[in-house]
This record gives sequence, structure tokens and C-alpha cells, in this order.
Amino acid sequence: MESVAFSQSLSVQPLNLVGSISPADWEAYRSRFVEDNGRVVDTANGNISHSEGQGYGLLLALAAADRRSFEQIWTFTFTELLIRDDGLAVWKWDPASKPRVTDRNNASDGDILIAYALAKAGTAWQEPRYTTAAQKLAKAIGKSTFSLSGRSMILLPGAQGFGAGDRPDGPVVNLSYWVFETFPVLAALAPEYEWNRVWRDGVVLLQQATSGRVRLPADWISLQNGLQPQPADGFPPEFGYNSLRIPLYLLRAGMTDMEWLRALKQRWSTENEGVAVVNVVTGQVRERLTDQGYAILPAALACALDGTPVPEVLKTFEPSLYYPSTLYLLAKSLLGEKYPQCV
Repeated sequence: MESVAFSQSLSVQPLNLVGSISPADWEAYRSRFVEDNGRVVDTANGNISHSEGQGYGLLLALAAADRRSFEQIWTFTFTELLIRDDGLAVWKWDPASKPRVTDRNNASDGDILIAYALAKAGTAWQEPRYTTAAQKLAKAIGKSTFSLSGRSMILLPGAQGFGAGDRPDGPVVNLSYWVFETFPVLAALAPEYEWNRVWRDGVVLLQQATSGRVRLPADWISLQNGLQPQPADGFPPEFGYNSLRIPLYLLRAGMTDMEWLRALKQRWSTENEGVAVVNVVTGQVRERLTDQGYAILPAALACALDGTPVPEVLKTFEPSLYYPSTLYLLAKSLLGEKYPQCV
């Protein structure tokens, strides 16, 4: 990879976030997925809550400039999930179980999203309580989830269970956990940890994982012995519900110059292709994803790369399930802030 392209890929263009989502869109989301106590509900996954959902909820409440809902979501997150001794959040909370927390491991992307939303809110609303909590979480992320793999500094998906000593094909990573827009913000809060290196090495891993015939990364990737990334054991070898977020995260970070995005745009724009769950070994499509929240991803990509207007059918928010509805608003906030000419 040429150094010029490398440096360009790492020039993040920060999002302001606040005001990038309309009150009507946020209310449609909030009324369906956010309970009055601040619990964000994953409606396709047994109505559980998880750190990822709480992080997304905080981010979207901030983007809608809804301080009341932000505080409610943060209160639930703080009291129910931030109960680990290491400062990270437990990832899974199930209303049908007692105790409610059914898995005390963390999910690093959830921690990152929570810390980022708190940091941005602390600045936007001049609330030092949020900034302090963001800094504490950023330090915990750096301490417990950054790890060396060969010469690469990686982000482990959780503090336990994914390292080289935890499983035969370890370390295992999930490239959709690299939420690139967050790294400069969190690096400023916890500069003693190598955020820029994790960011750079994540870009390299993504390029390696998309260099094969299919040109799509598996959701779960083994980096055993520092070799070429391979699909991890025990997981479907698929570009699936996790990895389809990667292009959105790249666009939100302003990293539009990555050549892989062009290849993905071409794939998604091919007749009847669209966003699909794909076997990265065989290229076989297992499932095509037609929900509005998935359909807006190719539209956002075409807008960011070529200025293509978003189709009219995608401009009005029609919430369905938690995950695609979340992706829709994340894409809509990006388009509203950076590419208003497309919408």
C-alpha cells in the first residue's frame, strides 16, 4: 500500500453530530426502541439490551439534540451495564432473566460508542460529568482491549475470550468494531494508549481482509500467528450483519478515498445485488437484505463517492427492527450533515 493513500485514509473529518437528525425521525425511533427508563431495546433479538444499542442510542439522541433522552439512556447504561471492575460495560442485559445481566463480558464497540457519545455530548452541552465518564471509559478500553498481534496493534472484541491465549486460532477480531470516527476523540481523552496505531493497523487489516477474490471481510477474523486474515473458527465465514457497517463507519469518518469502497459500491450497485450476507470463501449469497436501513447503505456510498442523489423511497424514515432502523439514522445523520445535496 502506498504511503500517500495510507495517510489520506487516516485524515478523519469529524462530525458535529448535533442537529443532524430531525426531531420527527428521532421521535419515530425513540418511541419504538427506547423505553422511558433509557433502555434501548433490540426488537429482533428477544428484546434484550446491549452496550452497542445503548451507545447508538446515546449517539442518536445527541444527533437529535435531545438532552432529556440522552440523560435517560446514560442513566440506564451507567446503573445497569457499567458494573465491571475494570470500568468497561457488560454487553448483555435480558429483561426475561434474573439476574438481568446474562453475560458479563464487554463488547468493545459498545464501549467505544458509549465513550464517544459521552465525549461529544460533554463538549456540545458543556457537561463535564459526561466528559469525565468518557475519559474513564476510554482509559478502560485502551487498557483492557488493545493488544499486540505480531506487529499489529489490534482491538479485541472483548476483554476475555478472543486473545491468542484464549482460543487456538486467536487472536480473533471483528473489523466492524473499529468505529473510525471515534478514535481521534478518544485519543485526546486517553493519550497514553496507542489509538492512532490501532486505527492505522485496522485500516491495514481491512485491506488485507478484502484482498481476496470476493473482496469482502468476514465478520469474525483470525489473525493466528500474524498470518493473512482468515475466517475465524466457529463462526460462519460470512460478510454479514456486523461487517456491513464498515463502509458506513468509513464514510462517517470521511475516509472516502479507500479503494475498497469503490469496489463495494460497484458490487452493491449491480442489478439485484444490493446488501447481502455473502460467504467470503465461495462468494455465495445466503441472504439479501432489503430493509430500508440496509438499502440506504449503498445509497449513502453512491452519494459520498459520486454525488448520486438518494432515491426518494429512502428519504422518509419507516422504522422496522432495531438494527436496520439504527443504521438508517446513522446514515441519514451523515448525509444530512456532510452531503445535504443528496437528500
